[in-house]
Amino acid sequence: MIDAKKQVGLCKVCYHLSAEPVCGICSNHNRDRATICVVADSRDVIALEKTREYRGLYHVLGGVISPMDGIGPEQLHIDSLVRRVTKEQIKEIILAIDPSVEGETTTLYIGQLLKPFTKVTRIAFGLPMGGDLEYADEVTLARALEGRRELD
Repeated sequence: MIDAKKQVGLCKVCYHLSAEPVCGICSNHNRDRATICVVADSRDVIALEKTREYRGLYHVLGGVISPMDGIGPEQLHIDSLVRRVTKEQIKEIILAIDPSVEGETTTLYIGQLLKPFTKVTRIAFGLPMGGDLEYADEVTLARALEGRRELD
């Protein structure tokens, strides 16, 4: 465990966990370099990678804005995200942050910061596979309706 902790650090580009200065995702030139998915922590990167659907890059914030816990934008990797967007040719930022109060605050804050520079989208939220409508809360149902798309 001690050796693993010594060998693993943060990618200097996206802040995902990495044994190298630049993680395997950032160094993979087959990825879509014009799209960045913004997540709260490395566990979110791992979850999204398991889907095998997303082919762009990531940016790990290192948490969410939470004034009650003394976490403001300054404590997160938001400044480096803004620098990436303004210096690189980023066509889309996808915000994939949990729909909690803190997550919503973080999403709105980053969205307002980046809208002048590029297209900003957020992932749709809805019902889990096998979930029952009657047990879903109102916010989840509202988000599921907002995120609906046309059948193929």
